[in-house]
Amino acid sequence: MTDNFAIEIRDLTKDYDRVTVVDHLNFQVNENEVFGLLGPNGAGKTTTILMMLGLAEPTSGSVRVFGFDPTREPLKVKSIVGYLPEEVGFYTDMTARENLEFIADLNNIGREETRRRVDEVLDLVGLAEKKDTPTGKFSRGMRQRLGIADVLIKRPKLVILDEPTSGLDPQGINQLLDLIAGLPGLGTTVLLSSHQLYQVQRVCHSIGILSRGKMVIEGPIDKLGREAMAGGRYVIEVETARPAPELVEVVRKINGVLGVEAHDNTMNITSEADLRGDIAKAVVQSDVPLVQIKVHEFSLDDIYMKYFKES
Repeated sequence: MTDNFAIEIRDLTKDYDRVTVVDHLNFQVNENEVFGLLGPNGAGKTTTILMMLGLAEPTSGSVRVFGFDPTREPLKVKSIVGYLPEEVGFYTDMTARENLEFIADLNNIGREETRRRVDEVLDLVGLAEKKDTPTGKFSRGMRQRLGIADVLIKRPKLVILDEPTSGLDPQGINQLLDLIAGLPGLGTTVLLSSHQLYQVQRVCHSIGILSRGKMVIEGPIDKLGREAMAGGRYVIEVETARPAPELVEVVRKINGVLGVEAHDNTMNITSEADLRGDIAKAVVQSDVPLVQIKVHEFSLDDIYMKYFKES
């Protein structure tokens, strides 16, 4: 094990009554990234999270959270990890501020520091103006944002979120996703467990897909898209102001280009690497106006369905 990862899991296995729920699982989460843990119900996501938190003991294998063993060092792990379950609970007769002060007291944070942190996290989640409102009057979206404030009050190095947008309206979802996307910039790593693939694609840097307790595929989304849908190759889309058959032949000769499909004024170029610079140069030199050039981004839905079906 190393200390270079926020989470490092090796050969992690969990059996319940001779049924293997997590099966020799291996993956890593880098510091200061948002990692999406995906999979259908029963895939082993919740059990894996419980072992990360020290709330379930592995049958075999190991978990490290910033180098700490959750089973042997649960208090150290809990001191640096914040966990937001799907259903967030607060004392409804207490205000937002009072709920957070209660959590701060449980984490042995001093009174003056608590005041400062409560103001800080309420402002961060957009609830500063509601700090003296009883949480029983909060909408679900407000409770979810207060839940984020709850886990941030102790300034964790890692936040684990389980279906955080469940039941929210579109505005609430967008607000929460923006908040999650900004956490790595504050020095907080995020593990996001969700069924909402488009939300995962919006905020996550890397993903892992679980099926029947096993990791089907893991890595950066753009890399997995190329591996799943294009055999590890890049697909570069080029649009010019007019059709240019002569340009197609020039592009075919660029080192690293594997194929070119042309239709009217567009080209789909398959290549071994990101050759946008070389291709753009060729277009400019041909005196054909370039409208746009981009690397094709594959949908997470496509990636998920391909690997899930194969599993």
